[in-house]
Amino acid sequence: MFSTLRDDVRNAGRYLGQAMRLMVGLPDYETYVAHMRETHPDGAVMSYEEFFRERQSARYGGGAGKCC
Repeated sequence: MFSTLRDDVRNAGRYLGQAMRLMVGLPDYETYVAHMRETHPDGAVMSYEEFFRERQSARYGGGAGKCC
């Protein structure tokens, strides 16, 4: 009984944390890694730094000479 309650609270905390990161624009690296391992097992997984830079570029535009 308590183990299922503990699991439910843990899962709720994970979802809340993920939702908060998405609201402020922080990418979820753990979700990306899980997706890559499940869907593209032979594909290379970016490091956290590479992932963060790629997500920033996708969100804000990374073209050289591009201004606001």
